[in-house]
Amino acid sequence: MKRVGVLALQGGFERHAAVLRKLSHRVVLVNAPDQLADLDGLVLPGGESTVQLTLIERFGLEEELHRFVRSGRPVLATCAGVILAARTVRNPEQRSFGWTDLTVVRNAYGRQLDSFEAESDEAPGFRLVFIRAPRIAAHGPSVEVLARHNGEPVLVREQSVTCATYHPELAGDLQVHATVFGTGTGAPRLLRAV
Repeated sequence: MKRVGVLALQGGFERHAAVLRKLSHRVVLVNAPDQLADLDGLVLPGGESTVQLTLIERFGLEEELHRFVRSGRPVLATCAGVILAARTVRNPEQRSFGWTDLTVVRNAYGRQLDSFEAESDEAPGFRLVFIRAPRIAAHGPSVEVLARHNGEPVLVREQSVTCATYHPELAGDLQVHATVFGTGTGAPRLLRAV
């Protein structure tokens, strides 16, 4: 069993917590810098990235988040979390943390009313839930693509940071969380790079 934190300032953090508990991990809802020190992994959930940036600053979390990522412990960033983790953000441009060599376009799949479900190109049945999702417009050579939709990367990994532009916590499949953090009872199920 690992101690996995979920950034709990705004957005869909409770659904991630539920998935992690199913994998037998101890969940810490993170809203203070000192809560990051003893964690084995961290989730940056979906939500509104500009609001999350404001709250991260207000609660003094930014430097500890950078320290966490530099430590090499696993991070799963979903939807708005991908925007925070990217090197470059467009539509509109905004500040981000630059942990991954990604250029992302905010809300590129449309507004809330344009939300949809799909399957990955490589694995029929591997569900993808898109809600105001960012699109990966470009990525560097060190970024490993794990899943695509319509030929575009939607699940990628660079070193210890895994980014999903969709919401794996809503898809009813534990595979992404299990791959990033392990199952709590055995070896992680690895997603095949494509």
